[in-house]
Amino acid sequence: MRDNVLKYVLVAPAVLVVLVTAIWPLAESARLSFTVGRLNRPDSLKQYLGWDNYVWALLEEPAFWNSVWVTGIYTLLTVGLTTFLALGLAILLAPGGRLRSGVQTLLILPFAMSPALIGVSFRFMFNPEFGLFDAFFGALIPPLAQVSWLADPILAFAVCVMADVWGWIPFLTLVLIGGLVSVPRETLEAAEVDGAGPWRVFRDVTLPQLAPVLAVAVILKSIFSLKTFDQIFMLTNGGPGTATQTLSHYIYFNGMKYGQVGFAASVAWLMVIPMVFLTYAYARLVFRKDRDP
Repeated sequence: MRDNVLKYVLVAPAVLVVLVTAIWPLAESARLSFTVGRLNRPDSLKQYLGWDNYVWALLEEPAFWNSVWVTGIYTLLTVGLTTFLALGLAILLAPGGRLRSGVQTLLILPFAMSPALIGVSFRFMFNPEFGLFDAFFGALIPPLAQVSWLADPILAFAVCVMADVWGWIPFLTLVLIGGLVSVPRETLEAAEVDGAGPWRVFRDVTLPQLAPVLAVAVILKSIFSLKTFDQIFMLTNGGPGTATQTLSHYIYFNGMKYGQVGFAASVAWLMVIPMVFLTYAYARLVFRKDRDP
């Protein structure tokens, strides 16, 4: 009897921390999403509004759909480019790969930097007056010198994608290296004995066995790309205009700048929908892999 009680006593602090830091904020944000919820009107935080915030976001707010579009394109580009480049680096860095030691050293640098710091760094590097890229292009490609990268909607979006890809390549590369190491050497040698070239070995043997790890990496990167905020905030603050305003930045903009916490909470819960599907897919892949012999 004492053992049964003791196990609940030992787990209680962890459960309390989860309730305070996760469950209660989620429940409170869900409640706020059904209220008027304006910070300059304390009474509005309890004024029930029903589904009006959700209807307004989905049917009557063009800025919301702009942020959805920006977030979707941003996620597709960052996930695709990061996965492609990380796979190439993983092949170079895997046991027996070329350039292993040199690239592995360079790989540590972006992995050690916070997203906010990456945003600040890229903001200074793309400064048209004293930025690193301005000096680089001035020396090698003069027509691209003095270009206001962060003042142009398309170029600013490209810079945001570039910064995110640069910061995430190390993590995905390390994940994929682990996947490549787990591929049985015997199957690779058997394919080579049968006369398959390097490309066919990779396409027909390595890639199918790497697919589960690759899927997990893509899902994880998609989750983080969908909720990206700090890097965008420090790099462009959603500008110019709303060209780089992701859903997370749009939520912050409405909740903190305009004080519309009820509306911001409803948008946040709309953003939860794709997160739930991605998290479910991630859990299925991980747990299925654990169950496989």
